Amino acid sequence: MLRFPILFVHGMGFRDRKLINYWGRIPKIFTDDGNMVFYGGQDSNGSIEDNSYTLKERIEEIISETGTEKLNVIAHSKGGLDMRYAICQLGMAKYVASLTTINTPHNGSKTIDKILALPQLPVMLGCRCTDLWMRLLGDKKPHTYKTIQSFSTGSAQRFEKENPDENDIYYQSYACVMNSSRSDIFMLIPHIVVYNIEGENDGFLTPESVMHGDFKGIVRSNSRRGISHCDEVDMRRRRFTKKSGEGVSDILDMYREILQTLKDKGL
Repeated sequence: MLRFPILFVHGMGFRDRKLINYWGRIPKIFTDDGNMVFYGGQDSNGSIEDNSYTLKERIEEIISETGTEKLNVIAHSKGGLDMRYAICQLGMAKYVASLTTINTPHNGSKTIDKILALPQLPVMLGCRCTDLWMRLLGDKKPHTYKTIQSFSTGSAQRFEKENPDENDIYYQSYACVMNSSRSDIFMLIPHIVVYNIEGENDGFLTPESVMHGDFKGIVRSNSRRGISHCDEVDMRRRRFTKKSGEGVSDILDMYREILQTLKDKGL
């Protein structure tokens, strides 16, 4: 059992829901070990700044309800940026023992740089339509275009300067990659695009884009499909393969490693 509870912070495009959990089978690993588990509940496509205020309120609520001193935060994708902003800009550092990020674009995306170099009217219109859909799904302040802009390498460099790591918080990060564009039908097109611009990726981001803090390296599966951005949060709710061999056969293996690391550090 960990010293502090777990706060899961989701990424872009999904929300924390009771019936359809963003994290699949993953939270059960932590609750079976006796840990309390909580969720961020921020908007799907809200800006980093807006989502961070939601996380601030949620953290303060958890601290008040449980009496715990701090939380271990596990964040996927953009959720890691939301949390880093809350830590540095909104005074949440005192409540965070660790921040584990999985494929968070800490260093930005060269692919997004190229997208933002295109004529922006079609991009902005597409983002506006996405915002309307996200409002129907429950977002209060979706801002897809602003969110996409925050993924550029230039924005990432500014973010890094303005939100440096706190000395009292343990930061670790993980990267995953698909073995081919056919590995995940949902990631087929974006994987092809990113691969041709930047190299191997999980359907959105390369390992170079997500390295931060204590980088644990690239997690690969021992199956042909690899690990996609969706697989990282157990979207399919099943193991990759029953075979053993080099690499993980189930994404839960990675989260068991995360749990053990936090235990070893007394967190």
